[in-house]
Amino acid sequence: MTNNDILKKLRVALSLKNTDIIDILKLVDFDITESELGAIFRADDHPNYKLCGDQLLRNFLNGLIIYKRGPAEDKHVAKPERKILR
Repeated sequence: MTNNDILKKLRVALSLKNTDIIDILKLVDFDITESELGAIFRADDHPNYKLCGDQLLRNFLNGLIIYKRGPAEDKHVAKPERKILR
């Protein structure tokens, strides 16, 4: 299964439009045009077919987390207390 197949199946399963995918990618500062995205969803024997790279799929998945859950909250991490030995 290629990255193109994974992205296509996620688009169908989540009922996403191309504009939704572009907006999701913008959440992680990844810009793609609608024509570039359309080339990814074409049949693999089409002359304008474009391979979906690992970076695009990774950024889509990271953006999808933000899209579904919202931005991460800054949590204050408690520093471990140090005992001073005397």
